[in-house]
Amino acid sequence: MRIEVLERNENELRLLIKGVSVAFMNALRRTAIAEVPVMAIEDVVVLVNSSPLFDEVIAHRLSLVPLTTPREGYVMPKDCECGGSGCPKCQARLYLDVKADGPLVVYAENMLSDDPGVRPVYGNTPIVVLEMGQALTLEAYAQLGLGKDHAKWQPVSACSYKYCPEITVEKGLCDGCGGCVDACVRGVLKSEGSSVSVEDQLKCTLCGDCAESCPKGAIKVNKINDAFVFYVDSTGTMPPEEVLIRASDVLLNKVRQFEDALVRLG
Repeated sequence: MRIEVLERNENELRLLIKGVSVAFMNALRRTAIAEVPVMAIEDVVVLVNSSPLFDEVIAHRLSLVPLTTPREGYVMPKDCECGGSGCPKCQARLYLDVKADGPLVVYAENMLSDDPGVRPVYGNTPIVVLEMGQALTLEAYAQLGLGKDHAKWQPVSACSYKYCPEITVEKGLCDGCGGCVDACVRGVLKSEGSSVSVEDQLKCTLCGDCAESCPKGAIKVNKINDAFVFYVDSTGTMPPEEVLIRASDVLLNKVRQFEDALVRLG
């Protein structure tokens, strides 16, 4: 397997992965979406609420606020010695106590946490608008969970892959008419005098419009069966490369469990 970083931003990662099968890529994608544990608010205890929103609406909004997830320090509630009833090993407490002296927007950053490692990723996420004299006091409890159980525990907002394209231009057949360049909305091709060349092959979506627009059949668009462009957009709860590392760990554990089961059968 060979991996090349094509793009890396704060929460986005685009990789070129070669030497793997489509089954492996799909397994990695599905695991990253559904089986990487991240923190999210599960329980909310509302003590005071004179805001315009019902308790349930505020609790739902809080549950969808992405929280940072420490690599270590917490276990899944089902694996905790407390049996999931809630303790510092499987639960982090956040609290909110605001009273408006005038029109006030309550943001996620107004929530304080007992653990600095578990906090809202985007502090400017609005929760509720309070008018003068209105108040909101609550305690929220975050715990690890899986995206396959609820979307609030998904560590990624997007995770996808595509085959790596391979575009060839037969110089002997190409007369440089530029029809294929106009047909490609992704800007993959460019005109060079009396011929056409590939500007950025990885932008290709394998639609085949360029090949269809060429009357002489000078352009061939194919996919590379063991090479893929993999894209991850993290919600911010952890870096995108961390999402893939943890997803890989989950896959490895599944393989080990399968091997152990086979050994027991033998």
